[in-house]
Amino acid sequence: MKALRSSAARAAGSNFTTPVAGSDFDEEYLTNVTVGGQDFALIVDTGSSDTWVAEDGFSCFDLEGNPVSTSTCAFGTAGFNTSASVNYSLIADTNFNITYGDGEFLTGVMAHDSVTVAGMTVPKQEIGVVNKAAWEGDGVNTGLMGLASPNLTSAFEGTDPDADVFPTTQTPYNPVFYTAVEDGIVSEPYFSVALNRGSFKAENDSTYDPNLGYIAFGGIAPVPVTDTAVTVPIQGYDASTFLPENGTHLTYFYYTVDVEAMSFTGNKKVFGTTNNIILDTGTTLNYVPTNVADAFAAAFDPPAVFSDEYGLYVTSCDAKIPLFTVNIGGTTFTVDQADNILPLGATKNGKELCGSGTTDGGPAEEGNIFILGDTFLHNVVATFNIKTNEVTLTQREAYSSHSTRRRRRALHPNHV
Repeated sequence: MKALRSSAARAAGSNFTTPVAGSDFDEEYLTNVTVGGQDFALIVDTGSSDTWVAEDGFSCFDLEGNPVSTSTCAFGTAGFNTSASVNYSLIADTNFNITYGDGEFLTGVMAHDSVTVAGMTVPKQEIGVVNKAAWEGDGVNTGLMGLASPNLTSAFEGTDPDADVFPTTQTPYNPVFYTAVEDGIVSEPYFSVALNRGSFKAENDSTYDPNLGYIAFGGIAPVPVTDTAVTVPIQGYDASTFLPENGTHLTYFYYTVDVEAMSFTGNKKVFGTTNNIILDTGTTLNYVPTNVADAFAAAFDPPAVFSDEYGLYVTSCDAKIPLFTVNIGGTTFTVDQADNILPLGATKNGKELCGSGTTDGGPAEEGNIFILGDTFLHNVVATFNIKTNEVTLTQREAYSSHSTRRRRRALHPNHV
């Protein structure tokens, strides 16, 4: 514990810590990144690995692949001008090709260029430069900074995205933080994230909400914490089946952890464990097994009911919310009730409708991947060590989201 706190102080002195901002009704988190001397706001995503920016002059498509106006993609800038970068270097016979879980997809080229984030400069980082995008943007971000494993990167052999086959033609590379560690740019092989929840008002009508947490490279996000903490292995996979595996020859993709139990106030049932749940800053909600989601929603007062229209459990904004808990590595972490009541807007009769921040991720069966998203991550400092393949989770102190409707939770580093 003392050693890690000392490391946190050194990292703060190195200035590799920077705030993150909320965007799109505080449903995603952005940070400022300089690519090739040009400044962009990029989504912070621990659930993918590529850093990419839209190129100036890109083509925009809807999710069905039909061409649409570039304004439909709603990037925050005109895009990355490759001609204006003195360090830009195209990587020959390689293409960038990624599809996200919500159906958004992007293709383009791979290149090397300088990338600076939080004062940390990687002079020659491999990035995706997107020239075709199906993207439901927020009017602020111009791309994304992925922080997961090299095995999940989206560079492929050749120049035809239609010929790409994962993993057969994939050409893995080091994401930005992996490069920083390998090149000795940071002294410690871990990065840390603390995401603040936004106010109820911001979640209802904000397009940009500054200073909504921190990301620290080579250090710990500087927020107050409690003594509740645990360090657990990142779950590896069998590369041939893409299923979680406990063995000696593992492949790492996501920041996946074993969850021993999920529960909530008043629950008398013991829910089964899952070893396939991802810690993902790029996902707003928790996606948990169906039996957990159904039981938790039923415990709201009045009960939350699943809505096909919204794709989540809906209830009155004045509902009483059970305290949701997650047990990881024998340590129980609590999720503030404020994180499980999200504004959806008014119904036709003017009644305010809210949704649960914890929703149905499908049945607990082999192959299903579940997610602990921002709903959970608002309540912890998550520290990801890419050398030891471990994650440290530390419960945050209670802090205010500066709202009359919502309350609780606040911030610091710890290690066990």
